[in-house]
Amino acid sequence: MPARPPTRTRPATGTLAIVGVICALAGFFVLGIVLGPIAVLCGWLGMGRGTSGRRPIPAVVALILGAIDTLIALLWLTNAGW
Repeated sequence: MPARPPTRTRPATGTLAIVGVICALAGFFVLGIVLGPIAVLCGWLGMGRGTSGRRPIPAVVALILGAIDTLIALLWLTNAGW
């Protein structure tokens, strides 16, 4: 019997949500224009995976904080030249 090739697994929902929250919080202090969209993406991916009835609260927090972070960074960039 031939050996089974290893299968690649995706990161767990909780992991993506926590990474998103960390990126969103760090984005308020440095590189908000980069870390904000990363937080939004991680939060969105974290919400998209079904997990036995648990509520994706960290994913929602990452999504909201990432959006706020991105908005603040964009406002700061547009007003930087004035």
